[in-house]
Amino acid sequence: QVQLVESGGGLVQPGGSLRLSCAASGSIFSINAMGWYRQAPGKERELVARITSGGSTNYADSVKGRFTITRDNAKNTVYLQMNGLKPEDTAIYYCNAIVVMRGNYWGQGTQVTVSS
Repeated sequence: QVQLVESGGGLVQPGGSLRLSCAASGSIFSINAMGWYRQAPGKERELVARITSGGSTNYADSVKGRFTITRDNAKNTVYLQMNGLKPEDTAIYYCNAIVVMRGNYWGQGTQVTVSS
């Protein structure tokens, strides 16, 4: 059993910053990729950013230059630093982890609202 617990969401004004965290716990040998996805009302879930165990990253075009994904392998934790937030970034953000020999796991989601 693997659990992902997210934190750090909230309400922020346009141009502001937030930092999301996601900690994985449970029966974990190692984790391949970890990532953040988001889903806005009426839209499909989309990839925001992803990072492999070796540190390779990829980002959605809409967040490049504003968001930064990092991870602490020793803590099985992934972070998403979000700067220059825009109203269109408003969504529920979900953490994802591909755990070796366990499968694909999702967090419960954390709300990010960008509004003045």
